[in-house]
Amino acid sequence: MRSIFQHKAGKLDVSIYADRDVLGLAAAHYVRRRIKRVLEEKDEVRIVFAAAASQREFLTELLNLVDIPWNKVVAFQMDEYHMLPKSAPQRFGNFLDKLLYRFRDFKAIHFMGEDIEIYEQLINEAPIDIVCMGIGENGHLAFNDPPVADFDDPETIKEVELDEVCRQQQVNDGEFARIDDVPKRAVTLTIPALLSATYLSVVVPASAKADAVEQTLFGEISTKCPATILRTHPDAKLFLDIDSSKNIMEKFK
Repeated sequence: MRSIFQHKAGKLDVSIYADRDVLGLAAAHYVRRRIKRVLEEKDEVRIVFAAAASQREFLTELLNLVDIPWNKVVAFQMDEYHMLPKSAPQRFGNFLDKLLYRFRDFKAIHFMGEDIEIYEQLINEAPIDIVCMGIGENGHLAFNDPPVADFDDPETIKEVELDEVCRQQQVNDGEFARIDDVPKRAVTLTIPALLSATYLSVVVPASAKADAVEQTLFGEISTKCPATILRTHPDAKLFLDIDSSKNIMEKFK
């Protein structure tokens, strides 16, 4: 589970692992430690989970850790295809239920539905402790694509139009057969809402994310690559594998 390389980009801790399985295991142990740290001071821990192919190994390993007190975990999701039928397998709530929720007794699970105002109230009831997230091929965080990302967004959750790179990624991940099947609109937690969390776990495997990772770590902090804002968070950790870090290793020398 040891990393093969560590780096600091701004305030962002970066660790590179041999493959995505080891990456997933390392991220799971990191989140476990953060859960226990939060519970030293609180009766519950509020976690926002990403639903994406990049998170599969992490979520699997998280379930394998037997000492996580799931009955004290309040779970949220960060985005959703709110206009798809509730039974659609592409809905992120169903993804998380299939990989995570159904296997443990959570204190509460909040699914993001059509009523944005209700979900916003639930999110804003108390601070978010941990966000378990990824980075999109266009550098997006949740569904905050470059055209709609706002580092000073006054909203907690909003409906957005998805850009073509984001929609194509859903096809690349195998969630949809063709881009015309991917919804053009979705709902997402905003960037300020995500970054309000005390801890961020950012899991980014695979070569398809290499360009976004390079821009995240070395590009100008700008909504042109929303993930660059991660370099300003006081307690965020980025987990990479050999493939996702292939563009940056030479820059570290």
